[in-house]
Amino acid sequence: MALGRIWRYGAGCSLVAASAMLVAFGSSSASLADSGWLGQATATSPPATTRGSMAYDAATHTVVLLRGSQTWTWNGSTWKLQHPATTPPSRGGASMVYDTASRTVVLFGGLSTKCGHACAHLNDTWTWNGSDWTQQHPATSPAARWMASMAYDATTHTVVLFGGGLVHSAAANDTWTWNGSDWTRKHPATSPAARQDAPAAYDGATHTVVLFAGYDISSGVGYNQTWAWNGSTWNLQHPATSPSGRAGSSMAYDAATASSVLFGGGTNLLQNDTWTWNGSDWTQQRPATSPSVREEMAMAYDGATSTVVLFGGLGVGGALNDTWTWDGSTWTQKGP
Repeated sequence: MALGRIWRYGAGCSLVAASAMLVAFGSSSASLADSGWLGQATATSPPATTRGSMAYDAATHTVVLLRGSQTWTWNGSTWKLQHPATTPPSRGGASMVYDTASRTVVLFGGLSTKCGHACAHLNDTWTWNGSDWTQQHPATSPAARWMASMAYDATTHTVVLFGGGLVHSAAANDTWTWNGSDWTRKHPATSPAARQDAPAAYDGATHTVVLFAGYDISSGVGYNQTWAWNGSTWNLQHPATSPSGRAGSSMAYDAATASSVLFGGGTNLLQNDTWTWNGSDWTQQRPATSPSVREEMAMAYDGATSTVVLFGGLGVGGALNDTWTWDGSTWTQKGP
C-alpha cells in the first residue's frame, strides 16, 4: 500500500520542540461532533515534545519519559523532572521499554539532537534503574538507527527490536533481542518489509509482540499491516478490519481490557482516531473526548493506575505538551 508521506525532519535536528511546516494536513476522518476537552491542571509538565521515548517502570510504579536529555516521571497525577547523575546524550526517536527480567528501563538508539549540518544516528544502549542511567557495553549491537519498533516479550523474557531508520535515509527490517547484557540478531523465517515509525506492544492475551503500520522512507511506501512475533518468527495477520496505513502512531497494551490501544499518526493527514486490537481484529473506538490530531507522541501503559498515558506529539500547530490518559472507555486530559 503506497502512501504519500510528508517527512518533516529528514536528517534535521528539530526533534524535541519542532514546530511544523505542514502541508495538506487536516483533521481525522472520524466524527468529532460529540468531542470535548476535559482540562485538569498539573503542577508541572515537560516542555512540548515530539518523538520522546516513554515506558512504564514497574519497579518504581512510574511512567518514565526521556525528552532530549531530560528524564521525567509521571506518578499518575503529575510530572516530575529527575536529576540523575548520568544521562544519555540528547536524542529523539529512541526506542524504550521496561525489561521485566532485569527490572530496568532499556533505551536504544535514536537521532542525536546535538548536531550541526546533520544529526548522528545512535546505537548505544542505556538502562534506567529508577534513579540513574547506566550505559551498557554489549559485545554485539544493532546498527545505529532511530524510530525502531521495540517491545518486551514476556514469553521469552527478552526485549525485541525491529527495523528503524538507518543512516542515508534507509529503513531496516532486521530483528534483534536483548537479554539484559547483549543483543542477538535473529533470523526469522518471515519478516515484515523494511520500515520505521511502526509502534509495537506485547499482547499479554496472545503472548505475541504486535507491530502495526510504519513507513519506508527510502521507497516512499507506507503500510497498514499487522504483524505478530511469536518468539521465533513474524506472522502477518489478516484482520477483517484495520486502521488506515500510517506512520507516527503510538500503541500500548492495556492490561485492564486485554487489548492493544493504537492512537493517531498520519501520512498526508494527521489522525486522532483510537483503535483496539483484541488479538485477531481491530475495532475503532469512538470516545466522547479525544486528544487533538497528532503524530510522534509518547505512550505507555501505567500499571499503577491501569491507564494508558499519552504525552505530547506533533500537531497541526507544532509540538504539544498535553498529557492524556485512556481508561478503556474515554480519554481524560491532564495538564495545560
